[in-house]
Amino acid sequence: MRFRPCIDIHNGRVKQIVGGSLRDEQDQAAENFVSEQTADFYARLYKRDSLCGGHIILLNPPSSEYYARTRQQALLALAAYPGGLQVGGGITPENAVEYLEAGASHVIVTSYVFRDGQVQMERLERLKAAVGKEHLVLDLSCRKRDGVYYIVTDRWQKFTQVELTSQVLDQLADSCDEFLIHAVDVEGKASGIETEVARLLGSWGKIPVTYAGGVGSMEDVRVLEELGQGRLDVTIGSALDLFGGCIKYEDMVYYGKERS
Repeated sequence: MRFRPCIDIHNGRVKQIVGGSLRDEQDQAAENFVSEQTADFYARLYKRDSLCGGHIILLNPPSSEYYARTRQQALLALAAYPGGLQVGGGITPENAVEYLEAGASHVIVTSYVFRDGQVQMERLERLKAAVGKEHLVLDLSCRKRDGVYYIVTDRWQKFTQVELTSQVLDQLADSCDEFLIHAVDVEGKASGIETEVARLLGSWGKIPVTYAGGVGSMEDVRVLEELGQGRLDVTIGSALDLFGGCIKYEDMVYYGKERS
């Protein structure tokens, strides 16, 4: 299990939010933490500690009045740690290469690939042709409805008709380098992980998968490692002391390096 750091950017500021509260309308979100530091501060910290494969997420849509400021923060972070961070949020074949040239190791994509509630393989092939499979991460973040976990898009606001299953993971694994999966219903709540999601992902384990959502203690990290059979990497946001939480960043750096 590797510790994958994060830099979430909303309205031009590094933040930690409650994932399910995000709304494009009026750029709203319930905030757990708003940093006084710029995104490159965190990128330099992660570089110092040799933490690779963390993700930067732009939480404003391109239509937002804040999008330019949010994007600028992302570019600052990429410049501070070239090759060390992935970036997602509004990625298309038209802008993906620009982010790679700015220093991203991978681009992270959901909404472009899922349209009308389904996977659009033609769009996925277009992305793969633009950046190469080795630079592509598919974000299959999910929410539960009627007892089933469905992949969600548009900053976790829209349900697709695609269930998160091992068959779907198999279908998409040949088109990307990694998966990133937020359990959105617990994202930002530090209330415990989604054990069903962790168990599914751990039993699959064919390409690298990063789990995010609900981690609130080191015990949650240990449970995730057990359910994930040591195959899952972990991202921690709101629960980390860097972002006002109780889990020490230094402890996670040590834990992740010890496990990997």
